[in-house]
Amino acid sequence: MKEYLELGQIVNVKGLKGEVKLNSFAEDNSVFETLSKIFLKRKNEMIEKQIEKVGYHKNQVILKFKGCDSVDEAEKLRNTYLFVKREDLGKLPEGVYYIADLIGLEVYTDQNEFLGKVDDIYSVAGANDIYVVKDEMGKTKLLPGIPDVILKIDIENAKITVHLLEGLD
Repeated sequence: MKEYLELGQIVNVKGLKGEVKLNSFAEDNSVFETLSKIFLKRKNEMIEKQIEKVGYHKNQVILKFKGCDSVDEAEKLRNTYLFVKREDLGKLPEGVYYIADLIGLEVYTDQNEFLGKVDDIYSVAGANDIYVVKDEMGKTKLLPGIPDVILKIDIENAKITVHLLEGLD
């Protein structure tokens, strides 16, 4: 499992005091309020930043980092991706997974037919997640993330077992 999970991308600055706007990849933006630090990825290096303040504007998160006190300093962070250590997020409830842990898992039907690997998962507001499964030929199959379809997720064995409802095959 990955040590770091991607939480968002800085897309702009806000104001003149070093605040940045970011597009959050988190399911719930309030997760930023529980964090005291975050990591910025620069080239192949993770740089730790202390969070001083968290705010919101429209559907974006506004962050102020300690030591980043001017628009010029904040501007240097534009387009940087934000990461958090998995251990800083706490334990997930049973049956809940990070998307990063599901990408690449092999997907089999309940008849043990190999369908491909999880290529992506789309989270749709107010609806079920959509699992994008891609086979060796590049053909994709979209599966709804509902209990009738996603029967078992086995992270240890990198396998997901699904049942193809009529119309999904």
